[in-house]
Amino acid sequence: MHSNATMLYGHIEDYAHRIDHMDQLRTLQDETGGFNCFIPLKFRNMDNDMQDVSESSIIEDIKMYAVARIFMDNFAHLKAYWPMLGRNNARLMLSYGVDDLDGTIDDSTKIYSMAGSEEQNPAMNTDEICELIRGAGRLPVERDTVYHEIKVYEEESVS
Repeated sequence: MHSNATMLYGHIEDYAHRIDHMDQLRTLQDETGGFNCFIPLKFRNMDNDMQDVSESSIIEDIKMYAVARIFMDNFAHLKAYWPMLGRNNARLMLSYGVDDLDGTIDDSTKIYSMAGSEEQNPAMNTDEICELIRGAGRLPVERDTVYHEIKVYEEESVS
């Protein structure tokens, strides 16, 4: 069964830790081919025991995604988790190696906003996410969990 690989970044680690983590995942991917995508997860410092730790800047976020895309070339997909990055930053990451955005969600659990996400109410419908993707000059494509294409949104409106 395929799964996704994640890495929390931007807290107490340094670049060597990030590279070691990605190298271990890259090696495991070479051995198993078991990962669908890699998802760097930005650390947020709100309402947790690490509130005194500064969060990474947008420049650090861009570096993280760009290096991941180059270094982890055996991962077919790199996902930006827009609820934690924010819509605008996630759109920006589409220019730095990202080919997948976490899809339409409803923040019913409030976990994203509680953690201090850029989005105070992270929820997007299909029209909104298609608009975001088009804003980056990309074509929105709906896919399933294992990246089988379901629908290409070539039209301006998805309704």
